[in-house]
Amino acid sequence: MSESSFLIREIQLKDNAKIEKIMRDIFIEFELPFIGTTMEDKELSHMYESYQNENEVYYIIEDNGEVVGGAGIKPLNGYDGKVCELQKMYFSPEMRGKGYGKIIFNKCLNKAREFGYEQCYLESASVLKTAIHIYESNGFRHLDTHMGNTGHYACGVWMIKDL
Repeated sequence: MSESSFLIREIQLKDNAKIEKIMRDIFIEFELPFIGTTMEDKELSHMYESYQNENEVYYIIEDNGEVVGGAGIKPLNGYDGKVCELQKMYFSPEMRGKGYGKIIFNKCLNKAREFGYEQCYLESASVLKTAIHIYESNGFRHLDTHMGNTGHYACGVWMIKDL
């Protein structure tokens, strides 16, 4: 991926099928459960429509016009307070390990601060060790249990960061 071909932008309607395919492929690649995870979310097939409310955004990473990943911020469902959730951060295999994930990660956290959130929560799976290491090295700390009501009962890693 050359830097000149790299673009981060807000999701568009035309991106729905592409970002859904990336997420599904990653779940297959890492043998993650489809039940009790993002794969059961109603918004999975309607990502653009699902990030159009106040204080939420979903970013797409593009390389040469091809969608190669994304990540978003939304208020933490079922939780009162100024806590957002880092959601659906997934990248195609060719995109990983090149530093672009960190760029979109930081863009999401900066936007969360701009929206006025005080903390950022996330859920992950223990097999996604690289992602968890990135979260830890960026100030996320582990929690003993989940927060809010995401419906992702199969996720066993819960983390939070003060913004």
